[in-house]
Amino acid sequence: MTRRSRRLLALPMALLAGFCLWQASRPAWAQSLVADLSSHLIAITTGFTGTDVVLFGAVDGDGDVAVVVQGPEGEVTVRRKGRVAGIWMNVEDVTFSRVPAYYTVAVTAPLEGGVPPAVLQRHEIGLDYVRLLPEKAKLPPEKQAEFRAALIRNKQRAGLYTTEVGEVSFLGQRLFRTRIFFPANVATGTYTASVFLIRDGDVVSAQTTPLLVSKIGFSANVFEFAQRNSVFYAILGIMLAVTSGWLAGIVFRKS
Repeated sequence: MTRRSRRLLALPMALLAGFCLWQASRPAWAQSLVADLSSHLIAITTGFTGTDVVLFGAVDGDGDVAVVVQGPEGEVTVRRKGRVAGIWMNVEDVTFSRVPAYYTVAVTAPLEGGVPPAVLQRHEIGLDYVRLLPEKAKLPPEKQAEFRAALIRNKQRAGLYTTEVGEVSFLGQRLFRTRIFFPANVATGTYTASVFLIRDGDVVSAQTTPLLVSKIGFSANVFEFAQRNSVFYAILGIMLAVTSGWLAGIVFRKS
């Protein structure tokens, strides 16, 4: 076992010890779920290729655990192409507001059939229940469903939306954990990791933990410079391209 693995396993064990002490002294109405992340910051550097974050926690009794990680939200426009006069071009588009740039879900057991759809929709547990609302208020339901499905397919193709429900595993009867993967193209911003304890078809306890994805180092400096000085950055990029072409011409002319 590597040193990193021992550290990751030590976190749930330490949490379990604290949870047992807390459980013995807490009042009857106190929260029945506690959870945390192995890291609250994902640092994107020049060589970033994706990373895993471990979510772990403990419950005070029986029940299923569902984990939803999503964010940050923004507008997304879905376009449909069609042939016009023999040329393929965009013929229709729908803009969705407050779309999570990233979404994944993990559960201890399948929720379909045991949890009413209204409960899943209320807490947005599962891609079928994420609130992806178009800005066009009078869009027909069948067309809304069509563009919504296209949006999800595009996100899944980019690796930003889960294609399969992940697994939350129990370590004993109280401790649980799951591993969340963030791909290299994950957007910067604030994410939320929401954990739900489900009993008898309803959410009896929930906890939300923030997670920050941020650029650091040289790539962060370049990004910040480009945002603050967009015109100068574009001019500098053109100058570098022209200079590179000129130098390449000299080299090939000499050879």
